[in-house]
Amino acid sequence: MKLKSILASKTFFNKRAIFHTLIWILVLWIGIIFQKKEVEARLYIDIASPSMRKISIAIPDFKYLGKKNEHPGLISKFPGIISNDFDLSGYFRTLDKDSFIEGPGSGITRDAIHFKDWSVIGATLLLKGGYECIGEQLKVEARLFDVFSGRQLYGKRALGLVEQSRYLMHRLGNDIIFTLTGHPGPFLTKMAFVGTSTGHKEIYISDYDGHNLKQTTSYNTITLSPRWSPSGDRMIYTSFRDSGTVLFMHDMIKGSVTKISDRKGLNIAATWKPNGKELALTLTIGGNPDIYLIDITGKILKKLTRNWGIDVSPTFSPDGKKMAFVSNRSGSPQVYVLDLINNKVERLTFEGNYNTSPVWSKLDRIAFAGSSDGHFDIYTISPDGKDLHRVTKEQGNNEDPCWSPDGRYIAFSSNRTGNHHIFIANANGENQRQVTFFKGDQLSPSWTQHSK
Repeated sequence: MKLKSILASKTFFNKRAIFHTLIWILVLWIGIIFQKKEVEARLYIDIASPSMRKISIAIPDFKYLGKKNEHPGLISKFPGIISNDFDLSGYFRTLDKDSFIEGPGSGITRDAIHFKDWSVIGATLLLKGGYECIGEQLKVEARLFDVFSGRQLYGKRALGLVEQSRYLMHRLGNDIIFTLTGHPGPFLTKMAFVGTSTGHKEIYISDYDGHNLKQTTSYNTITLSPRWSPSGDRMIYTSFRDSGTVLFMHDMIKGSVTKISDRKGLNIAATWKPNGKELALTLTIGGNPDIYLIDITGKILKKLTRNWGIDVSPTFSPDGKKMAFVSNRSGSPQVYVLDLINNKVERLTFEGNYNTSPVWSKLDRIAFAGSSDGHFDIYTISPDGKDLHRVTKEQGNNEDPCWSPDGRYIAFSSNRTGNHHIFIANANGENQRQVTFFKGDQLSPSWTQHSK
């Protein structure tokens, strides 16, 4: 072969080699980009998805980071609290500790973790934590890792007292949910409900998960319908005292209780308007149960319904311009919507022969309890009457729905396990979990943001 031909051939092969090299570089570059996007996609939780795939997360025992091992019970208590939070959130599948194969020398920082020990058991996320105590002072830290890449997604320290351990873990859990979804978790919220453990119907308050139970009323009679104010600093309820019904307002900060309405007849089923300055409730001033608007001193501002039927259970839209309520004006109890601007009333529910207890969420959806076969179930519906969705089915009686403050969860009372207890679920009805296990019944929940 001539030198010219050889040189030309070498040039051709060099160009072809360069070309193939460039192609491989491009393929690898694209692969890295897609791999990165795959990791990012796996870690992003779409909480608006109709059916969300749960992310597998491993939460091993926390490490003691100090010199003297004080309060050793916190080693397993911390992961227990946050594991329960993540399970109740509906976003995660927490892995069983019996499946963990991590060695005893593993730490909580990236360099001290053998991520293969976690990937082989199916973990997508790994939450590592540690704590240190000085007397009753507590310092706890948490780090969240993507097992696939080893990347740290979250890390924070929290300071407090040992007695605040549940609160600190709820706070860290909220932060982690916010990191992954863009929305805070419900772990610092409170629940009020009616309980019968004393033999009377009294009002109780607990954390959203049923812990830190406190009895609020001790009237030794029937007390009903607790409803938190929009800001969570006050609560109203009706109690049967002095042979009548009385509407009270409890200031949760000051601890004071004020009588709001004790008019002759009924003073029942009160609810807050979104402005926190007005209430709607059913009164029988003219002999017929109608819904009235009052201020927080009890002064009547307006009569909202005028019908021969029984009108009860008001609930306001997020903007306060509409009100849903229950009326038997069509023969059986059904949910109606009143436009407070033009006073136009429209029937909302048509399926089932008994629909009651409507509640309007911050995300503009209405939940209610309905029955067509003698058993009650929870349903949700759009305010225009479309998109009816059944939340519970063939699990006893399910009643008294209420929304979480952000509208992403729903709580209700169910007797599926015997007595009535409080259950919570994602807004679409998935991940139904029991959160109260107390003696007697727990009824009529009301959910609020955290307030100290």
